Amino acid sequence: MSYQNYVIGAYAVFFVVLLWDFIAPRIDIARQLRAAKLRATRKAPRPNVDTLSRTESE
Repeated sequence: MSYQNYVIGAYAVFFVVLLWDFIAPRIDIARQLRAAKLRATRKAPRPNVDTLSRTESE
């Protein structure tokens, strides 16, 4: 009786899970950084339209 297929399958699952544990946090960090940048952009003060028109005409 050979356990070769079981061992190969177990190692394959192990490496897939190990790869996922490596990649998933990076995806989450990138998503959170993007959300923080968008939130900062939304909270940034917007220039007044009247101020822009006066500045451009000078």
